[in-house]
Amino acid sequence: MVSDGKDGSYCTICGGIPPDQIKIKKIVIDGKETGIDRLDWILLDVYSLGIQNDSAITDELVKRVRKFNYIPTKKMAEYRAALLREYKMLRPDDIARIREETTRVA
Repeated sequence: MVSDGKDGSYCTICGGIPPDQIKIKKIVIDGKETGIDRLDWILLDVYSLGIQNDSAITDELVKRVRKFNYIPTKKMAEYRAALLREYKMLRPDDIARIREETTRVA
């Protein structure tokens, strides 16, 4: 059950985020499945910048991921590698799907 939206969107049963609004994607980082909030949106956002350099792409991914997620300093290299790997796995049909989902939510 979801609130009427006047005070924001929350579950009227538990008070948390409504299940249909959770945007967490799990990826493997340092051998462990890790949830990254809004990863699809972040990947699309960085893709739209048209950056070609892997280091610059990774910098942008990390900058955006840190806005919504905690990245342990000791695991930064592992996060950078995993995020770049996810970015490089993007295909045209993934991009179209993410764009469609993003416009549907907005």
